Amino acid sequence: MAAHELNFDGLVGPTHNYSGLSYGNVASEENVMAISNPKEAAKQGLKKMKSLQDMGFKQGVLAPHHRPNIEVLRTLGFTGSAEKILADVSRASPVLLAAVSSASCMWTANAVTVSPSADTLDGRVHFTAANLNAKFHRSIEHQLTSSIMKASFSDDRYFAHHEALPSVSQFGDEGAANHTRFCADYGAEGVEFFVYGRRAFDEAAPKPNKYPARQTLEASEAIARLHQLPDERIVYAQQKPSTIDAGVFHNDVISVGNGNVLFYHEEAFVDTDRVLSELDRKLKGASLNAIKVSSRDVTVDEAVRSYLFNSQLLSKPDGSMMLIVPAECKEVASVASYLDQLVASGGPVNQVEMFDLQQSMQNGGGPACLRLRVVLTEEEQAAVNPHVMMSDQLFTTLNQWVDKHYRDRLTADDLADSSLLRESEVALDELTQILKLGSIYPFQQ
Repeated sequence: MAAHELNFDGLVGPTHNYSGLSYGNVASEENVMAISNPKEAAKQGLKKMKSLQDMGFKQGVLAPHHRPNIEVLRTLGFTGSAEKILADVSRASPVLLAAVSSASCMWTANAVTVSPSADTLDGRVHFTAANLNAKFHRSIEHQLTSSIMKASFSDDRYFAHHEALPSVSQFGDEGAANHTRFCADYGAEGVEFFVYGRRAFDEAAPKPNKYPARQTLEASEAIARLHQLPDERIVYAQQKPSTIDAGVFHNDVISVGNGNVLFYHEEAFVDTDRVLSELDRKLKGASLNAIKVSSRDVTVDEAVRSYLFNSQLLSKPDGSMMLIVPAECKEVASVASYLDQLVASGGPVNQVEMFDLQQSMQNGGGPACLRLRVVLTEEEQAAVNPHVMMSDQLFTTLNQWVDKHYRDRLTADDLADSSLLRESEVALDELTQILKLGSIYPFQQ
């Protein structure tokens, strides 16, 4: 059955800031307390979405969460009006205020894991919201994420939605950032590739020493069961512990796949030969085309600094592929040189496009972090909320909406400003009307 890959990018929220909340994410730590520009961040993301739509790729938009999250603060013992709560938490714990104000839901690669209908036994597209329990500021996202996904993919004839896994470390799940699908054709049966950082129930198993391994094997196995994936359509691989300790907190910072192509660094996986062999064996209708980047060409540190692998690998109509990378790739000489060689090599990737995503990159999120990949048949596409799909009109409307509601400067001190909360609520209330999402936010109830 004919199918296409759609990319749904997260719209950057009005409270986008640099609080350095993500230990293990080098960029996030290095830019802590920098002054952010929410308006510019949102416009950079919208420009990428519209550019890909203009190139012929199918592009959707996912709404941001409401922040600061007053409801969470109430569960932690803060009482009174929203204004009083913000003042109290600002005095008591500025770090907590930063956590409940984070706009991290913009990175929708962490929102859910998605399995297309061609792979699942019940023939529906399955979504499981990620619990993101490794970081408090992200662990508070999954309930609203589920609501947004259900508002965008509402027809249960085609879409199955699962709640997040138990929010304990043994089932730590970081969503599609650690999941890739390979196939001969988007509408054909594929093989789903789950990458984990540690085995939670085996203390003797290899794991990183410096930074946490956010994804567990046990979580990946649970998602495969929920999505009704047969064993012959699944491959599990462990991320190399030393690579996690070098700042590669998700697999999508060290590899990216599309179709039958895996673009990866040689330090990405444990037992790489076994992983590649199993992927190739289980991939039906095509052979795996594995493009290895060696440490001689690009070191792990250079890959992290440039976010070379946190890229989008997209299929063009002629069967070749385009790599969407952040502009930082041209600033690292070895990476810029490698990309030139890649395009000239005659392989499947014959085009590289760079985008300025500095506002996101300074918090450790590149092109791949900003998007969620969803493979849909034409019948399934017709069941998607049409108002979340990018178009010339929606691009214009959303840019006008950003200009109207977003600040162009935000500091940590601004997070305690109750007017920022009210500005955000007014903006998001209007956004739900633009995207026809219904009353998904608590302040709308």
